[in-house]
Amino acid sequence: MKTVCTLIIVLFVCISSIAQKPRVIILATGGTIAGEGASADRAAYTAGKVPIASLLKAVPGIEKIAAITGEQIANVGSQDMTIDIWMKLNKRINEIYANNEADGIVITHGTDTQEETAYFLNLTERTDKPVVLTGSMRPSTAISADGPKNLFDAVTVAASPKSAGRGVLLVFNESIFDGRDVSKGNTTKVDAFYAPNLGPLGQVYDGRVAYYQSAMRKANKETPFDIAGVTSLPKVGIAYMYADADPVAINNFVKDGYKGIIIAGVGNGNFNKAFYDAIAEAIKKGVVVVRSSHVGSGRVTQYDEVDDKTLGTIVSDDLNPQKARILLMLGLTQTSNRDMLQSYFFTY
Repeated sequence: MKTVCTLIIVLFVCISSIAQKPRVIILATGGTIAGEGASADRAAYTAGKVPIASLLKAVPGIEKIAAITGEQIANVGSQDMTIDIWMKLNKRINEIYANNEADGIVITHGTDTQEETAYFLNLTERTDKPVVLTGSMRPSTAISADGPKNLFDAVTVAASPKSAGRGVLLVFNESIFDGRDVSKGNTTKVDAFYAPNLGPLGQVYDGRVAYYQSAMRKANKETPFDIAGVTSLPKVGIAYMYADADPVAINNFVKDGYKGIIIAGVGNGNFNKAFYDAIAEAIKKGVVVVRSSHVGSGRVTQYDEVDDKTLGTIVSDDLNPQKARILLMLGLTQTSNRDMLQSYFFTY
């Protein structure tokens, strides 16, 4: 009788343990992490070939961290990521948390535009629960593929109560980054991501999550960018500045009806006389122009070499051009007022 009681207690404890495991849904979008190459020792591969079920089989012990389910939202290389897929992700994430389907969400994603998706979701999700992006630099068929470890770590972070209320996160190579500040900084190495101005928020190692700092910019519920009823975003383009650059891109964006232009300027968001004249003309026609920089780190400051007040430009603060584009697209769904738009860049 004593043995039977002991077995019942053990069984009850095991069932309770399973029931208490965090629920994590993986939303797969393709990318290198789901890539397949012709051989293990070659860099060439086709992105988005491996389904989510096969990815999970390659991660031993992941089922001990959380009760995991997966959904295929898209299956593309992230160079083919679209605003439509962003909208689909946004809608599904909000549904999952509104219906209490999960305690954490992991998004598998190609690395080329992963930072852009992270920032878009950071601005538009309406939840304090964890949303974590990850991917890989090597395809699943490569020697020492980094995808399984990154996925294991991402699920660990998404399942951790410590990750709540931190906005959208990106986990890569054992580092945890804020979705706003992270950038891809290398074309091929496994430590491809960094946060050039602030560094990572924390680390994940041996199944443990440790945060060392918190992001101070507002995200998720604290932003005004609820896009539940939005079907498309205003068109915003990026014009790249370089020595002796011609403003043909600026002029064509205006001609094609773009509502905003980001200048990927040199240095502190600077540009030549030809750009200056084209920008002034664009602003006269109602196009919003934001000065950013392609330097890679630092911030673009107001009223320095460019008199923003006279010209009518906005500065991106420390957002790189591709992220400045996202904030301007979302900002233009709320207002066209220059001062209000500028405040967004200092707040979000």
